[in-house]
Amino acid sequence: MAKRVAVVLAGCGVFDGSEIHEASAVLVHLSREGAQAEVYAPNIPQMHVVDHVKGQPTPEQRNVLVESARIARGNIKDLATLDVKGLDALIIPGGFGVAKNLSTWATQGKNCSISQEVEGVLRAFHAAHKPIGLCCISPVLAAKIFPGCEVTVGHDTECEQWPYAKTAEAMKELGCRHVNSQVTEAHVDARNRLVSTSAFMCNAPIHHVHDGIGSMVREVLRLA
Repeated sequence: MAKRVAVVLAGCGVFDGSEIHEASAVLVHLSREGAQAEVYAPNIPQMHVVDHVKGQPTPEQRNVLVESARIARGNIKDLATLDVKGLDALIIPGGFGVAKNLSTWATQGKNCSISQEVEGVLRAFHAAHKPIGLCCISPVLAAKIFPGCEVTVGHDTECEQWPYAKTAEAMKELGCRHVNSQVTEAHVDARNRLVSTSAFMCNAPIHHVHDGIGSMVREVLRLA
């Protein structure tokens, strides 16, 4: 039986939704490993819409589920319908949508709140001892919800290669343990069944990001 993995998206586009390359890499690696991806997104308005050419917000309004459907080629379900009982694992790609649409991390950092629907899904998988894969900024969701957990967003010292390293410090303040790792690696918190990888938190060639997500997916499936 193929393992069934829920993939939760947060829109379509790095600055206001799910990071498209990360989401695509997750789906490619799940397919390569013979797993069945089931894509979900919350049926809510986006925090805002960003013009990805100018890098500036626009007056448009868009829906997270509708935009996520672009990545899923229309094969997507409302997150409200997710039933953990029929699924083996959960993966949440990164992108600013995680910090804007699934949580308020973008505006409140460690003082953020997590969407009630998203938190419910994470807690359900955690309570069922089913693995959760997280990449790029999405490990902040686990750091907020599961104090004492172990995650990685890459490195905790800011430099040209690691421009978002301050995220690691904010996560430590939440009481989690941040583990430095390379972009091609995934960190496994065996106790909490969490698998994380830095992805585009690192200023790295795209194939290295793709390889790191592959490491994450394989570890998630091993635990499933």
